[in-house]
Amino acid sequence: MNEPAERILIVDDERSVVEVVSLYMEREGFEVCTAFNGQEALHAITHKKPTLVVLDLMLPKLDGLEILRRVRQDGEGKPHQNIPIIVLSARRQETDRIYGLEIGADDYLTKPFSPAELVARVKAVLRRTRGAGTLNNVRERPISFGETLHIEPASRQVQAHGQNVDLTATEFNLLYFMASHPNQVFSRTQLLENVWGFSEYVDPSTVTVHIRRLREKIEPDASSPERPLTVWGVGYKFVNGQ
Repeated sequence: MNEPAERILIVDDERSVVEVVSLYMEREGFEVCTAFNGQEALHAITHKKPTLVVLDLMLPKLDGLEILRRVRQDGEGKPHQNIPIIVLSARRQETDRIYGLEIGADDYLTKPFSPAELVARVKAVLRRTRGAGTLNNVRERPISFGETLHIEPASRQVQAHGQNVDLTATEFNLLYFMASHPNQVFSRTQLLENVWGFSEYVDPSTVTVHIRRLREKIEPDASSPERPLTVWGVGYKFVNGQ
């Protein structure tokens, strides 16, 4: 018996965009559901249980940033809290992109866009969600750093300083990859290639934002982190300390 197709929720008030993206997704074997405003999107996320959401920011009734906030913050403990979300927006300013990533987007693609590139990004994000790709190049073993951090790849759970930590799929994969290569320095491009699965067309600031979010979740004082550390002019490393 074939496994059910992964379901992609496409949220955009431009019907032509929804039609084109739906066509490309269905050609790749995805099941597609759609929403044309923010309220429909929240209902679909809760009740249709999509595998991934492609989300426009400028929506009627409830904008995309508010949807992101509600899913990531108000959804604590709910199954959809860590659902992968790719923002698709006409907002091209770097501040918009960084803000979207900071509040929980897994990727950010600006309009006008290539539907083929969007499909590639969807596949890359789903590989990260499933723990496929780079993570399988490392034997998936639990990793502990004394009492400060424990990473369980089988259940994709993390404890930091004795507290459970909720990470998005991308945050978990970034943490696990770096923790699996302690004391090794990675450039932002290397992290994009190894964790995101590609570096072309992706703003390196994506890595910077995810590193910051990771520190805020696993460090008692994100302004003076123990890990991951910035290696100025080069990239980042995960210190093998206790």
